[in-house]
Amino acid sequence: MTNITNNYHNAPTTTVIRDLRKLEAETGNLYETIAIISKRANQISAQMKEELHNKLNEFDNDSDTLEEIFENREQIEISHCYEKLPKATLIATEEYINDKIHYRNPANETAE
Repeated sequence: MTNITNNYHNAPTTTVIRDLRKLEAETGNLYETIAIISKRANQISAQMKEELHNKLNEFDNDSDTLEEIFENREQIEISHCYEKLPKATLIATEEYINDKIHYRNPANETAE
């Protein structure tokens, strides 16, 4: 599994205006393009969530100690790092534009 935090610093962090005709050029259908981007965004979001939970689970500790204050600070810093990342939809759109998403539509395939 790739590390989301290292791979998507090039994606925009704010909304970007896109030419819809360019987005639909490959599929010929804007709604199909949006469905592709949406499915990829859901995958990225789930991956980011899992990655964040894994990092925060490292701090799970049942004992009450003075180290908890430091651990809480580290947990907050990790959470802030993930909050600053681009949203999954922006990452997925960037991947689609850069031809990094591989998809297929079985309805468009011919039987041989």
